Amino acid sequence: MSLRLQMLQIARVAPKVLGDSADLVRAFFTRQFSPEGGAMDRAGQPDLYYTIFALAGLQAMQSEEEIKHQTSNLKPWLASFGDGAALDFVHLSALARCWAALGREDLPAGRADAVLARIETHRSRDGGYDGDVDAERGNAYGCFVALGAYQDLGQALPDPLRMVQCLKFLETPDGAWANARGLKVGSTNATAAAVTLMHQLNVPVNQIVGDWLLAQAHPDGGFLAMPSAPMPDLLSTATTLHALSCLDREVPPAIRERCLDFIDTLWNAEGGFHGHWADDHLDAEYTFYGLLALGHLSV
Repeated sequence: MSLRLQMLQIARVAPKVLGDSADLVRAFFTRQFSPEGGAMDRAGQPDLYYTIFALAGLQAMQSEEEIKHQTSNLKPWLASFGDGAALDFVHLSALARCWAALGREDLPAGRADAVLARIETHRSRDGGYDGDVDAERGNAYGCFVALGAYQDLGQALPDPLRMVQCLKFLETPDGAWANARGLKVGSTNATAAAVTLMHQLNVPVNQIVGDWLLAQAHPDGGFLAMPSAPMPDLLSTATTLHALSCLDREVPPAIRERCLDFIDTLWNAEGGFHGHWADDHLDAEYTFYGLLALGHLSV
């Protein structure tokens, strides 16, 4: 199962947890779409990256009719990007994921190969991937983005063991991963990305990583982005829970309950979730991560 479908499967459990609030979430995701076709970023502009999460959110909420309604605008909007020649690495991958969400059968002939050829120019010399073209070293996030693009476009990642070798160089002395070489302390999202990638590639992961991830639990709920972070956030919480699931590591009941309380503090009656306690905005990305976290906490 691909990275995208694995997360979507879990997020689809969230409507049961939301209960009567589920319709508010469906309406929130629907409102994110602009007349141009794409979902809006925090500045109110249509953006491929945010469109990923708006589409996934509607799919998780089982709003298939609304997706069909949006498709008439979305497909020509996606087609306007061609093979992504003008896009950066993250938005190039987002283009692949958006087409996968709508159905690869609508891709013009040769488009998938062209997009992946551009993705491959971001392969670093150590076997990973980076936002820069022909970089010396890759990072965990770049590897996550690249594998997702290959899976979304239905092709196998070339030389997956080279990616594993890149991730090996990103391990930190504290038993986690960082997003760059040579760091002494791991970061939660890089560690979660590495664990998820290794799981996808069927590479064993030392169970001590689960201990490190659980140690990032905040006393008031949620998980920290790194040990020194001032407060927990929803992205780190969702990715940690996802990684722990990949490790078959059970979340202790006390942490589980505090996480549910934490997520509740980020909920807004407009139907979205804030990213953390100091975040005044709502967007499709964090709202999808809210669904992912709720899904993991309820299974």
